[in-house]
Formats: sequence, C-alpha cells, structure tokens
Amino acid sequence: MSPLFLSSSTSPISSPTFSLYPYSSLYLRHQIRHGGTSLKLLGFGGGERLKLVYMGKRARGFLWASSVSKCRADKRGDFGMYDDEEDETDTDAETEEEEEELKETSGSSSSLPERWDVLGLGQAMVDFSGVVDDEFLERLGLEKGTRKVINHEERGRVLQAMDGCSYKAAAGGSLSNSLVALARLGGKPIGGPVLNVAMAGSVGSDPLGGFYRAKLRRANVNFCSAPIKDGTTGTVIVLTTPDAQRTMLAYQGTSSTINYDPSLASLISKTSILVVEGYLFELHDTIKTITKACEEARRMGALVAVTASDVTCIERHYDDFWEIVGNYADIVFANSDEARAFCHFSSKESPDSATRYLSHFVPLVSVTDGPRGSYIGVKGEAVYIPPSPCVPVDTCGAGDAYASGILYGILRGISDLKGMGALAARIAATVVGQQGTRLSVCHAGELAGTFAYQLEGSTVTSDIGSDHISSL
Repeated sequence: MSPLFLSSSTSPISSPTFSLYPYSSLYLRHQIRHGGTSLKLLGFGGGERLKLVYMGKRARGFLWASSVSKCRADKRGDFGMYDDEEDETDTDAETEEEEEELKETSGSSSSLPERWDVLGLGQAMVDFSGVVDDEFLERLGLEKGTRKVINHEERGRVLQAMDGCSYKAAAGGSLSNSLVALARLGGKPIGGPVLNVAMAGSVGSDPLGGFYRAKLRRANVNFCSAPIKDGTTGTVIVLTTPDAQRTMLAYQGTSSTINYDPSLASLISKTSILVVEGYLFELHDTIKTITKACEEARRMGALVAVTASDVTCIERHYDDFWEIVGNYADIVFANSDEARAFCHFSSKESPDSATRYLSHFVPLVSVTDGPRGSYIGVKGEAVYIPPSPCVPVDTCGAGDAYASGILYGILRGISDLKGMGALAARIAATVVGQQGTRLSVCHAGELAGTFAYQLEGSTVTSDIGSDHISSL
C-alpha cells in the first residue's frame, strides 16, 4: 500500500452525517432459557482452583444452588473436576448485576429472535485476571504490555506463580467484552428496540466451556455454537500492573478451530452486523471460515466489521487481513499502533494520517489513541474525538468498550460522527476507570439514557457513497 491515496484536503471538516443502519421494527427480544443447569464461578481457593456451582432458576425469580465443585489446574495447565461439600455464596457485584438482567427477562418467552442485530465471530476464551507487580513479571521473564501465546506447561507455571494473588475468571476475549457492553447498552428500549446480540466461536465440552457459555448467556449474549466434543476451552491470563498496563498470555486450546458449517451460515443469514475478531487470523485455516462468513454476510446484505485486535496479529497475517478488509469490511476497529501497521506507516506517522488513509478503503474507520483521544475516518477525512476524562484504573478492555459504542450508535441511528464518537469515548472512559473489562449494567443504562436525545430528530441520510454500505 502507498500513502499516495491520502486526501489532499488538510482543512478541518465539520462532523459529517451518515446512515449505516436505518430503524427497523422487525425485532424480537432475545430471551434467556432458564431450563437446565449452568456453571457459575464463585471464587478461588488455594493453588489453581476454580470454584463452580451448578445454578438453576425457579419460578418467581428465586435462585437455587447445589453440587458445588472445584476445578483445579495441574502443572501442565489441564483442568479437572472434584467434589466439594462446602456451600458458598457469591457476592461479586458483577454477578448481582447479571442476576438483575435475568430477573428482567425471567417472565417472558424463551424463544430466540428472528434476527440478530449483531453476531460476533471470535475466540471464546476464559480470562484469568489478576493484579501483579513488575517484579512478578520479571521473575517469570514476561515483557510488560505484550501478548504471548503459551502452551499447557507455561499456563500451569503462571497459574502456580499466581497462587495467593487476587484474581478471578470471566467469559473473556476482546470480542465478548464488546458484545456484552453492547447487549447492556441495548438491554432496554431507550431510543429504539432492545438489541439482540449473539456470538459464534469454539469452546470445548469441558467445564470451562460450560462456564463461558453460561456467563455470556447471563449477560444477554447468546453463544450459539455447539461445544467441541473432547475439546479444551482456550484461556487468557491477563496480568495488570499498578500502572494500568496489561500483559496477556493466551492458551488457544484444542477447541480453537472454527469451521464454516450450515449452523454458522444460518446465523449469518439472520444478522444485521457481523463482527469478525482479528485474533481469529492467528488460528490455523480460520481464514477460510472468515472469508466464507464475510461472503455470506455480504450476500445477505449485512454489514461486516473487523477488529484489528493486536499489532503482532496484523504483522504476521498482513495479507490475510487486507484480503478481508479490502474486499468485505464496512467498519474497521483499531488503535493507533494497529492502524499504522495496517498502513505500513512508521511510528512517527500520526493516527490522524493512518485513519484518513484507511478510510479510502473502508467506509468507516475507528482509531483509538489512548488518553489522547480517537478518530473516526470517512471518505479520506478524519474526525477527531476528544478523550472523555477519567482516572485510569485498568486499561484492559478500553478499545473493546469503544467499539461497542460505535456499534451502538450505528444500530440506534446516530448520524453525527462526533456524537457517536463522544458516546464511545465515554463508554471507554467508564471501563478504564474501574477494575475489570466489562461495562456494568448500571453504567450502561446511564450512558444509553444520556445519549438517547441524539436520536430525536436525527436525519437518515448517507454521506459515505460506497457500494459497501448496504441498506438494511
């Protein structure tokens, strides 16, 4: 690629308007099925133990718990179950919020919606998140702020080293963070119908796979893919230092391969926006699945969004990324380093230049630049979005939260780019100002209500003029 395509216009532009997604009345609320049992994380004991409890739901919203078990990682990083007679109660704030979400939907039909507003195709990984100091990273020979793929033995070694540290598990992954935030932002009909959000990916038939599926479902994100028999669910260890930097260690597991099958094709045919997670490009042969999924989405008139995910992903799979981005993407999410990697720009190039360059190939480009703000690119121009003020606690999940704001703005018909960017920036700042990667139910409701006024009198006109944009 050459920077010769950069726009010659250097004058500031006003916030343009556009429409990617007009209003639609063809929505049905996605309801959570309460039949059967699901795995719910309670906490950690000594060593590498996960305490899980089988949960159910009775009439009138009462919860019951039984068959408390623990899940232990051995030195190779394998997990096994054993019984524990001890009864415990989970007091985690996030779980309480998820229970509130369940109460809101417990009295309605459990049928799935006819269409999904957003379907995410990504890596289904269970996150082990903990706070450590620099000495911990040095002792294990880990470079702060990087992402590394590890094997069984390495995973077991790190978890052993974390014995005694405060850490927890969650249904993680970059894409799931965005989907949960989007589902919570669209969980009530503020400015439009309730949003239906789903994810497709690959989990094993092991306890962690059941835990992942159950946690997403509790957050109103339906995980639609069947578990892989005898597969091992992938995990990511997220180590956050006091300066809010995160170091990520990913174990992909035996369930990391995602195949394009009739079930996935059917999901895509009922989807308005397909979001492809960039980490998928690291998986063997998954590019074939991504290509077929994007082709089907385009054929059915859905928008295609791609997340850059990580600089090293782009550098290792540069041609594959551009094959998808250049031919199918309507939206690209990236941070400034990832955007420069897409453009083969040096670190001296500004994120503004990278945004404008990418927007010649993709109708809508979203580029975040940490505490310096963000940019939204359209037709060779970049709209600067000032950062939303916050006291940083944990930067993990900031970009994921920002992406949820952009998707929410599109689905709610916000046509002003500055308004959409301001919403995304506030969502990101909210997540950065807390410990953990997930936007809370309470904050999501407040943010959605604050920006609902933007929908009033919003004109539905297009300012992009690209064949990539489908009228849904």
